[in-house]
Amino acid sequence: MVRERLCHHSHRPMTNLNFYFRLLAHSNDAEPSSEPPTTESAPMSNPDTSDQQDIADASGQVSTTEVAKSMKCDICGKLFKSNLEVEFHATKSGHDRFSESTEEKKPLTEEEKKEQLRILTEKLKQKNKEREEQEKKDAQEREKNRIKSGKEMAQARRKLEELKMKKLLDERKREKEEEKLARQRVKEQIEADKAARRAKADAEKALAASPSTSSSSTSTYRKEYNDTKLQIRLTNGQTLTQSFGSKEKLSAVRLFIEINRTDAPGPFSLMTNFPKKIFMEEDYEAPLNALGLTPSAVLIVQKKVE
Repeated sequence: MVRERLCHHSHRPMTNLNFYFRLLAHSNDAEPSSEPPTTESAPMSNPDTSDQQDIADASGQVSTTEVAKSMKCDICGKLFKSNLEVEFHATKSGHDRFSESTEEKKPLTEEEKKEQLRILTEKLKQKNKEREEQEKKDAQEREKNRIKSGKEMAQARRKLEELKMKKLLDERKREKEEEKLARQRVKEQIEADKAARRAKADAEKALAASPSTSSSSTSTYRKEYNDTKLQIRLTNGQTLTQSFGSKEKLSAVRLFIEINRTDAPGPFSLMTNFPKKIFMEEDYEAPLNALGLTPSAVLIVQKKVE
């Protein structure tokens, strides 16, 4: 019965085992006697003493074989030699129930050592492989981000270049329009000058063909032109075109110029190129037909030098 109780409690804390071992070790001790021993009396065999000796022998055997030799995980049944192994197993597996065991953890054979080494090597290779794959994946992700960032920068640069090109094209288009308008104005000015010269030449031919001595004929000729068209060229190159009555004075033309001129203000004088003539102060009181400015003429504005 004692053996059964010991075996039943072999996985309990060592304090209980030590208690039973001490109890069994002293179970065969003789009780102290009040009478002194006699040398003459022969020893007598006591059945109770024999039983106690058997129990003591059994307890001695149990105490020798039932000493805790390892720690055992009550969950998975693994054996461990040291507390360090127990802590490592508990940390790794999460198991938290351990007890002392009389079972001895057998040392590994060479084949088992090789097998464990192989397993550890495979695990290490697997971890290295996973690490390399993760590093490769991270590198690919970084490369994707770099390419994406580069594409965005290239797109921004391309858009900026497109805006610059559009602005440049708009400026060139505007310059071409301005050049076209300037050429058109010059062309119109040339055509106006030609028309004025032709009209002037026609008028001179008509005057030369009529008799100069016949005042009545001259009067009749002059009455044919009630209006005259004058083209006035300002000092800044721009022109003014206006129709006047043939009997209006040249001073009316001067007043028109002073009101509508676009060049710099200041005193000026008038002249014609065909024929070459600079009008004096007294000419401004004469009518236009008397000054030969009908039916059309070109007047040039000059700054007056004082």
